[in-house]
Amino acid sequence: MKKLAAALALSAIFVAAAHAQVTVKAIKAGRLVDVAAGTVLKDQLIVITGERITAVGPASSTNVPAGAEVIDLSAQTVLPGLIDMHVHLTDDPMQQGYSALGISDVRSALHGVKAARLTLDAGFTTVRNVGASGFGDVALRDAINDGDIPGPRMRTAGYAIGIQGGHCDNNLLPAEYKVKGPGVADGPWEARAKVREMAKYGADVIKMCASGGVLSKGDEPGAQQYTLEEMKAIVEEAHKLGRRVAAHAHGASSIRDAILAGVDSVEHASMIDDEGIKLARDKGTWLVMDIYNDDFILQEGEKAGMLPEAIEKERAVGQLQRDNFKKAVKGGAKIAFGTDAGVYPHGDNARQFFYMTKYGMTPMQAIQAATIHAADLLGWKDRVGSLAAGKYADIIAVDGDPAADAALLTKVRFVMKGGVVVRR
Repeated sequence: MKKLAAALALSAIFVAAAHAQVTVKAIKAGRLVDVAAGTVLKDQLIVITGERITAVGPASSTNVPAGAEVIDLSAQTVLPGLIDMHVHLTDDPMQQGYSALGISDVRSALHGVKAARLTLDAGFTTVRNVGASGFGDVALRDAINDGDIPGPRMRTAGYAIGIQGGHCDNNLLPAEYKVKGPGVADGPWEARAKVREMAKYGADVIKMCASGGVLSKGDEPGAQQYTLEEMKAIVEEAHKLGRRVAAHAHGASSIRDAILAGVDSVEHASMIDDEGIKLARDKGTWLVMDIYNDDFILQEGEKAGMLPEAIEKERAVGQLQRDNFKKAVKGGAKIAFGTDAGVYPHGDNARQFFYMTKYGMTPMQAIQAATIHAADLLGWKDRVGSLAAGKYADIIAVDGDPAADAALLTKVRFVMKGGVVVRR
């Protein structure tokens, strides 16, 4: 009887699978950006079965499957869904400085629901969230994956790890409160333990603060915080656990030591020097430089509650970072798109494309930084970042030719994630 029951159950599974409807769609693309080749193709057809792309080719030689839903984007340019490698979806950009102390972890996570939708609607179908309170980013990722809320694919870091009194600590309250940020870890073994804690509670990537920062109280962006020994311990532990490492680093010495420690990416890299650019190029370390948000910080920072010292620090490093971005591009360093969303309003991510082209990249290079190159850094090159058979059907479309003007990506007209149209 047990064998019969098992056989009937298995039969029921096969019957259900046979009757399950797999949605087939066909997108007619007037122009298609082939980010792998760095070219724009005309009159292409993309066939999608379920959540994956099954075929891409010239419309003249690629058949539309019988019964497929046809989506006509023949008047637009079609691209892979964009990827932002440095976001904070649970952060409200208008709650900075001391006002942030009144925001609970739960409230931050709920803000992330709104931010996730804005980000997806803007054409960013994948993000790397590098730091959040209360593991709100992990909860947000899981809710999106479970289909409870709309949002981009997410890789999450949990808490950013840093030294006591550093950029990743909470330095806003006086000593009698005895407040220490939950990501604080001093010394190699304490840092290793913190990496294990982040992995335990769902972090996909490890974020560490190698230097001081702009928006933190009482430290300097150029000052190194973690030692080379501590950084090596974090990287070794993270890689052993299958996690990549992103290092917040503004100053030249912190950038150098982070690269020598083996991090996968350096975030911000504002004061990178010639040695740092050469090291990054030679070791294949990615740079993720947020060169748009200077505008928001200087124009709206005071209104958002940013500390006066933070605004002054931004005045000192903002233009320097943009100039060094240009040097890094010219020097051949690998650069992935990342904006620090959450410092500025979510959904404005694509505003950075203008600055990337102003400071040395071609429009195609900027697009590649936000697609195939970001996917490479993410470890998801087999899933996202280009339009090819087997990849997720994460697809956007814009009017005009973004390969001639990447700023057109601020006006995304069509968004599909995993074969489902989320904006049209």
